[in-house]
Amino acid sequence: MERNLLKTLKDNMNSCSKGHRLITEYVINHSDKAAFMTASKLGRAVGVSESTVVRFAISLGFKGYPEFQKSLQEQVKANLTAVQRMELSDDRIGGENVLENVMTADIDRIKETLSEISTNDFNQAVEAIANAHSIYIIGNRSASALASFAEYYLSLMFSYVKRVKPSSTSEMLEQVMKIDERDVIIGFSFPRYSTQTRIALQYARDKKAKVVAFTDSDNSPLVPFADYLLVSGSDMASFVDSLVAPLSLLNALIVAVSAKKKDMISKNFATLEAIWEEYNAYDTREQ
Repeated sequence: MERNLLKTLKDNMNSCSKGHRLITEYVINHSDKAAFMTASKLGRAVGVSESTVVRFAISLGFKGYPEFQKSLQEQVKANLTAVQRMELSDDRIGGENVLENVMTADIDRIKETLSEISTNDFNQAVEAIANAHSIYIIGNRSASALASFAEYYLSLMFSYVKRVKPSSTSEMLEQVMKIDERDVIIGFSFPRYSTQTRIALQYARDKKAKVVAFTDSDNSPLVPFADYLLVSGSDMASFVDSLVAPLSLLNALIVAVSAKKKDMISKNFATLEAIWEEYNAYDTREQ
C-alpha cells in the first residue's frame, strides 16, 4: 500500500464520488482524529453511512476499513504531539475503565506482534547477536527503557556490550566509531521516531555491521538500514508510549540468545552468583 496515504488521497480527490470526497476531505483535514475513528464514527462525522466508509477504503486498494485505518495510524502517529495524544486519549481510553482499556490494548498488541513477526528475521537476529564480536545498543527517549533492559541482560552474557548514550549527533557517532562487520547494533525506535537512532543505524550499516531494528511498522525510518526487522505493535495511552509488546519481543530475543550460548552463560552466572552472595547483592532474610 502507498506509504504516503495522505498524498494518495489528495491526488484522488477530484475523481471521487461525492460521498468519498467528503470522507477524503475530513481525513486530510483531521487525520489525527480520523485515524482512530471506527468506520461508523467516521461516517457520522462526515454525514455518510458506515458502508460508504468501508467501500471508500476498498476503493483505495485496502482489503477493508481496518487495513486502511492501520495504514493511516502508522502515518499519523509518528507526528502527533503530546498535546494531541492527550486529546485523543479521551475518546480512545475513556475516563472510567482506564485499567481495563489500557491493559486490553496491550494484550491485543502482543497478540498482533506474535501473529505478524517474521520468525526468519527473529532467528537470524538471534544468530547474529550470539556470534557478534561486540554488541551496540541504542534507544532514545521513551525507547531508552528498552535499551536499558537489553543492556542489562546482554551485559551479563557477553564481554563487550556498549550502550550508545544520548548526546549530540557527532558525539553519538563517536561512540559507534569503531563498529565493523564483526559487530551487531540493536536499535529501538517508535513514534515519534528518534533521528539519532536512525543516523546511528545508517552509520553502522555503512560500516557493514549487522543491524537489528526494533520498531513498529514497515514504514518506520529504521527499515532501510535493518538487516533484521523486528516489528512489534506499539500504542499510545495519552502521552505515554505503550511498549509492552516490544518488551515482550525483546524478552523472547534475549531468552533465545541465551539458549544459543547456554554453556558460556552458565559459567558467567556461576561466577555472578558467588559475587552476589559474597557482597549481599540480594536480601535473603527470612520473611
